[in-house]
Amino acid sequence: MTVDIDKTDGPADTPPAGPEAIKAIPVRHYGRYVSAVIALALLGGVIYAFSQGRINWGAIPDYFFNDRILSGVGNTILLTVLCMLIGVVGGILLAVMRLSKNPVTSSIAWFYIWFFRGTPVLVQLIVWFNLGLVFEYINLGPVYKDEWSQFMTPFLTALLGLGLNEAAYMAEICRAGLLSVDEGQTEASHALGMSHSKTLRRIVVPQAMRVIVPPTGNEVINMLKTTSLVSVVQYSELLRVAQDIGQTSGAPAEMLFLAAAWYLVLTSVFSVGQYYLERYYARGSSRTLPDTPFQKIKANMLSLSNRPGSTPGGAA
Repeated sequence: MTVDIDKTDGPADTPPAGPEAIKAIPVRHYGRYVSAVIALALLGGVIYAFSQGRINWGAIPDYFFNDRILSGVGNTILLTVLCMLIGVVGGILLAVMRLSKNPVTSSIAWFYIWFFRGTPVLVQLIVWFNLGLVFEYINLGPVYKDEWSQFMTPFLTALLGLGLNEAAYMAEICRAGLLSVDEGQTEASHALGMSHSKTLRRIVVPQAMRVIVPPTGNEVINMLKTTSLVSVVQYSELLRVAQDIGQTSGAPAEMLFLAAAWYLVLTSVFSVGQYYLERYYARGSSRTLPDTPFQKIKANMLSLSNRPGSTPGGAA
């Protein structure tokens, strides 16, 4: 006996129900809102306090582009560039000497770094300015001969005091960069017949720049601000010029704020240069470089313009 089973009598063939979609609820960080309100309140309080102070804020824009101020800014930039040039060149030489297998050159480099890093730069500036107590004359034979007080000008004092001190710090930065390069690179270049100096120039130093550039950029910005110390040796940089104008104009505090504003402008410009220099030397270590700030702004603007309803005739 055959029994026919009607397949239509059972439930309809439907796919098994899947898991329900999870509705993600973002976590609310109330502490962030509270801290943001407190920070804004404190900032507003500081701004209000300065606005109620007895400060002639109108004097700052009046003197911001004053000829004497611009001359001080130029002297500050010139001193920063020249001192960093001395520091970088001297730092590279000291780093190579420190890594040398010759115990004499290595010891000399160690002593130099130990001395200049162990004494305050302000003390070094004053010592350079008063070395006439030890060397009354400077005699270089037929090349140059004069009294020390005439030879050691405020500019030369600032240049030697800051540049030689910076060389000690740059030596450690350069040494760290050189040690960051794998020894196999040096061994491979020597196996190819390259000399030690050529290996440094062509192989080691280009790879070490990726490590050297970021702290060097930081040293440039630090040097820009450290130039304010040379006012003690009567060099007419930004701070000294601002102080002189403040004494004659009767607005000493205002001129200090003006100098601070100029330092902020200069450090911002140097920071932009440091960013692109780091990006340049990062090409060999990263397959994809991060977007620049301008590229990020452009990408955000394009994403906004491509949203539905943002184009003419699009749905609202």
